[in-house]
Amino acid sequence: MKAVVYTQAGLPIQDPQSLFDAQLPSPKPGARDLLIEIKAIAVNPVDTKIRASRGGEQPQVLGWDAVGVVRETGPQVTLFRPGDEVFYAGAIDRPGSYSELHVVDERIVGHKPRSLDNASAAALPLTSITAWELLFDRLAVEENGGKGQSLLVVGAAGGVGSILVQLARQLTQLTVIGTASRPETQAWVKALGAHHVIDHAESIPLQLEELKLNPIDYVISLTHTDTYLPQLVEVLRPQGKLALIDDPAQLDVMPLKRKSLSLHWELMFTRSLYKTEDMIKQHQLLERVSQLVDDGILKTTVGEHFGSICADNLKRAHALIESGKARGKIVLEGF
Repeated sequence: MKAVVYTQAGLPIQDPQSLFDAQLPSPKPGARDLLIEIKAIAVNPVDTKIRASRGGEQPQVLGWDAVGVVRETGPQVTLFRPGDEVFYAGAIDRPGSYSELHVVDERIVGHKPRSLDNASAAALPLTSITAWELLFDRLAVEENGGKGQSLLVVGAAGGVGSILVQLARQLTQLTVIGTASRPETQAWVKALGAHHVIDHAESIPLQLEELKLNPIDYVISLTHTDTYLPQLVEVLRPQGKLALIDDPAQLDVMPLKRKSLSLHWELMFTRSLYKTEDMIKQHQLLERVSQLVDDGILKTTVGEHFGSICADNLKRAHALIESGKARGKIVLEGF
């Protein structure tokens, strides 16, 4: 099968060996696995992080967002059948979706939204799972809850932020404030449903004070948490909650103590990595997201379509993500 691979970790994306086209043996599904024919993928920051840090003698396949068609099922599969159109984010300890065929556990897969084409659907799985788990699992916000409370999303124009703003606006009564630093990304966040958009390159406390939105009940920080932490602690209400997904080299959490703030870390791969008893919740939430899309409540977060799935196009996608200037999700479609 065709695949895009690499072997050596840490190569700059301009290097010919940072990602290259290859032929690999086709995978075989395990007991609860689906064998998927890949139709479209999306690229995430985790793709670039793994490429930078994890290599090997054998070709490594990245990719943790996919849309495809079920071609074969394992003997214990009960949720899907051959021919089903599906979308999912996969597992970080298994080969990724930059390949014509891919194997994934059925418990982390959902049926693709019927109303979306393959590329538009590929933008949703990883970020939808991350955003859903952040809001409803980690922060324990209740659906239709949060009346009179506020949520600040730092880095709201990226992939996770783009779906998180929609979930918070459509499924809760929270006042949603997003941050973005450029006119085009600020307009994007506003269009997704944020009640207010502020600039994280300026003073966050001062802007919230001017909007009479200080203090904040919940903060979700999606980028550069170590840089913004003093400001986030300042704006959070005593006994408020802070959640994050990024990877600061160091994070001094002692300032949280004075306000009895709680800290919540989210990694959407935790359930699949540890085969938790509630692993199937990711199937369930993807099914819910699919229905919300088909009902017109949520919309795709595609920012750019980079063409077919090949090394050259994936290099362009990685370069844009590494620049920090991506808006929404980058998708690719077909081999």
